[in-house]
Amino acid sequence: QVELQESGPGLVNPSQTLSLTCTVSGGSITTNYYYWVWIRQSPGKGLEWMGATHISGNTWYNPLFKSRITVSRDTSAEKFTLQLRSVTPEDTAVYYCASVRTPGWYASAWGQGTQVTVSS
Repeated sequence: QVELQESGPGLVNPSQTLSLTCTVSGGSITTNYYYWVWIRQSPGKGLEWMGATHISGNTWYNPLFKSRITVSRDTSAEKFTLQLRSVTPEDTAVYYCASVRTPGWYASAWGQGTQVTVSS
């Protein structure tokens, strides 16, 4: 079964770019019935979907982030990445990567989450 692991810096300076990587194991990022997504949870808030990618090459973004976000894949390395530009302290959150299985559109696996704090 698919397992996911987030990695990246835990502290980012304001106005800089937050970059996280999700490593996929137990499955392949090229599998066409999986979508690969990034989700975050800010302090005191619910889960917030950020963006997704698929082996087809398509990507989808939450309009709230569209001007600042890029989600990409590295199929040879079985990884997908999140870049969030021009971060502010409001981007402080626990960031999760997840796989969404189709048909059914359910989250089949989650990473453990990684805390990212935006602060100088």
